[in-house]
Amino acid sequence: MKKVAVLDYGSGNLRSAERALQRVGAEVTVTSDAQTALDADGLVVPGVGAFAACMKGLDAVDGRRIIGRRLAGGRPVLGICVGMQILFERGVEHGVDAEGCGEWPGVVEPLEAPVLPHMGWNTVQAPQDSVLFDGLADQRFYFVHSYGVRNFPLGQDGASSPLAPPKVTWAEHGDRFVAGVENAALSATQFHPEKSGDAGAQLLTNWLHTLR
Repeated sequence: MKKVAVLDYGSGNLRSAERALQRVGAEVTVTSDAQTALDADGLVVPGVGAFAACMKGLDAVDGRRIIGRRLAGGRPVLGICVGMQILFERGVEHGVDAEGCGEWPGVVEPLEAPVLPHMGWNTVQAPQDSVLFDGLADQRFYFVHSYGVRNFPLGQDGASSPLAPPKVTWAEHGDRFVAGVENAALSATQFHPEKSGDAGAQLLTNWLHTLR
């Protein structure tokens, strides 16, 4: 049984994430303790609310260092909703430009859509070699957000790199935005797998299978 820590930094659907992970067979600890988060087989970083507030809470529990140390050692991390957004360089919400964790280039900004927030079920366009979305073609996932990453420059055509580009999953609401990223040990989803029924459970199972 894989041990998963859900990082408690004052922002997130902690209990729903905990229950969803338990249902797919993980041993789950909800914690703000750095060593517990570092020692777990997998770390889940949830997030609900404003980007800047989430970053303030993350810094209060040394979350940037925890995420950075895990990734430096190839230890899996999964960000969910705002827990995905804070992995990017910056977030611009309500006129506040806040620094993120900087694991990926890109800016979290308002979606351009006739109706916001984007709330409800939506399909996604995952790459064929996706691990997270294996077996989930044409499935729908549950979104609740008004902000997202509409331009993800990493991995686009340009200078060659010895590193494999991230696998990026997209969705559309008004315009296109990043719905998921798989980048070595770091994975994330804009939607809530813990609220996405059987499809979300399968995605969490797929992630658990990547833990060593």
